[in-house]
Amino acid sequence: MPSPFHLAFPVTDLAAARAFYVDVLGCIPGRSSDRWLDLNLYGHQIVAHLVDQPQVGTHADAADAGSNAVDGHEVPVPHFGVVLPMNEWQQLADRLQAAGVSFVIEPYIRFKGKPGEQATMFLRDPSGNALEFKAFSDLSQMFAAE
Repeated sequence: MPSPFHLAFPVTDLAAARAFYVDVLGCIPGRSSDRWLDLNLYGHQIVAHLVDQPQVGTHADAADAGSNAVDGHEVPVPHFGVVLPMNEWQQLADRLQAAGVSFVIEPYIRFKGKPGEQATMFLRDPSGNALEFKAFSDLSQMFAAE
């Protein structure tokens, strides 16, 4: 099993971030202060850091940082997320849809019938950070090239 990763990212409303990551995504909260919140995202440590004023040209502009065309969709850049087992991915997709989450890219199968076929979905948190959750029916295809 790979080592857990650590990611710190900016948010503009810590209470909204907590509600989204804990109540919607199902993260387990850890240590916190009035300026940051540790979260367990499928065994990985992510930390929401409150920023008072987003600065132009930084990650705070994530919603407008651009995108790349992948399999007919505009994938937001930057983004982060987790590769899940297929059944957990489907459970998360169902939970997000039931919660009325607005997707940047709706859950679907990318590269269907090709090497690296994967389930994927993209969404944004309340601060505009883009997240991707994906799954492979065959995890050995994660780095497959055509």
